[in-house]
Amino acid sequence: MSAVCLWAAPKSKPYTAGSAKVVGAVESKKPFSGERLFATLDSVGGTGTWMEWDVNGVKDPSLMGILDPMLKGTNKPEMVWVITERAKPLVAVLLPKGNGETILFYELQSLDAKPEPLAINAVLRPEVVLRDYRQISETEYVHRDKDNLKVKLLSSGMVFSYDKKGEEPLYMVKDYASRTLDEKASILTDYEDYFKYEYSLMLRAFVQSVRGVFNWQPWHWYMPAWNSKWMLKRSELEAILVRGVAPSFFTLFKATTAAGETIEFRTNGNGYSELEIRR
Repeated sequence: MSAVCLWAAPKSKPYTAGSAKVVGAVESKKPFSGERLFATLDSVGGTGTWMEWDVNGVKDPSLMGILDPMLKGTNKPEMVWVITERAKPLVAVLLPKGNGETILFYELQSLDAKPEPLAINAVLRPEVVLRDYRQISETEYVHRDKDNLKVKLLSSGMVFSYDKKGEEPLYMVKDYASRTLDEKASILTDYEDYFKYEYSLMLRAFVQSVRGVFNWQPWHWYMPAWNSKWMLKRSELEAILVRGVAPSFFTLFKATTAAGETIEFRTNGNGYSELEIRR
């Protein structure tokens, strides 16, 4: 294994790039293996999820303060990741260095792009979009590391599916309509928390396993300023609870783009989820 060294920016003289602060670097005399690369990212990022930056997606000015000088230079980034599950976002930039590579880590004050309408990129090439999937038929793909994560191509779009075997079915409160106001509020919050978690799982499974589909960066999908218009409303959830019967699917997010395309995240509450994209 090639030598890998960790360097941390000295506290007395913080290194900066725009409004970002360089917090450390990891160097390798040879290109990182996939296993070593992600082990390094996880050792710095902790338990959060690193999200890959899309060069064609919406640009956050704070992030571009780091990347613009690199992209305009000769030593361009090979890959860029962002993690947001911490006090301040952390950025990892993989750069070539001699015969090896280096990963630079930056801390941002925030991710500061202004919300933009959701859009689907005009050209979707399977070899780019589905690079983490293997093709098993003319229209079907399976994730290389997760056999329960699949994609089916349609004449007018695609459907992603994720099946968590052995998942306990979502319990429906049958007497919600007769509960007190305080009880109703507590029940609603419990369901909202459940669906928020399910939505985050779908983002990791679907959005973060593809490249170049949407104009939003992976982290924008989590931000209320970006997604609130399209999320399942509290009033809609309450109407379901009043009926006391679970629908075949709970639609957690449904958007229509300016071009008339639809993007829908849904779950059956029993471990099975889908993302449907229609053009």
